[in-house]
Amino acid sequence: MIQAIDRAAKVLSSLQGARHLGITELAAALELPPSTVHGIVKSLQSHGLVAKEPNSNRYMLGPALLKLSNVYLDTLDVRARAMRWTRELARRTGLSTRLGAELFDEVIIIHHNRRPDGSQQMPETGLSIPAHASAMGKVLLAYNPDAADDLLSRPLRSLTGDTITDPAKLSLQFAQIAERGIATEEDEAVLGESSIAAPVVDSSGSVIAAVSVVMPSSEWPPEDNVLNDLRETARNISRELGATAWPPPPRSSRN
Repeated sequence: MIQAIDRAAKVLSSLQGARHLGITELAAALELPPSTVHGIVKSLQSHGLVAKEPNSNRYMLGPALLKLSNVYLDTLDVRARAMRWTRELARRTGLSTRLGAELFDEVIIIHHNRRPDGSQQMPETGLSIPAHASAMGKVLLAYNPDAADDLLSRPLRSLTGDTITDPAKLSLQFAQIAERGIATEEDEAVLGESSIAAPVVDSSGSVIAAVSVVMPSSEWPPEDNVLNDLRETARNISRELGATAWPPPPRSSRN
């Protein structure tokens, strides 16, 4: 491992999730001298990967990352193959749909379809959500025990009063998700918003993404037709990627 690249990656990881941190805070998080962190941050800033907050000594992720992320999204085969299916899912359910992939301890929304009701909605592609607070993230963790164990070994951030941060409760959820092929979250990332997600499988049988529908918590729980449409969408995307079976078996039964 190249130390300089590793440290730079850790700086960027510390700033993810719209965090704004100063050099002292970053140094404490990385357990490095402030002078070392200052040099790394200035180098990242010169390439547009980190930006300084106006009239402040705090730093945030820079605009160059947006360009890089768009290039990354455009190269994802799963996104290209899923777009027509997620669009149809939004049309059939009348709900917003998301396609997500793993990004460190978060899930990044690699494609988003707005609700087809014509209402004003924020585009979500490129946004990330802590995996433990997201139905998509829970799906990805349920089929990746190593990633789940690593995540649960560290303190988890609470986004709302309903965010589940207890490792035992999450472990139980992951086991149930792997058996059922469906994950849910109610008000865990954003108050008033809940979601359901299902796994997307590639030709090797690996879960590489998750597809979800998002609904107002006031309309929870989802009707059976929404669950059926979600499952069918996940199955169709997986077939496009060469999967021969859906849902995937729990990870332990494949090892």
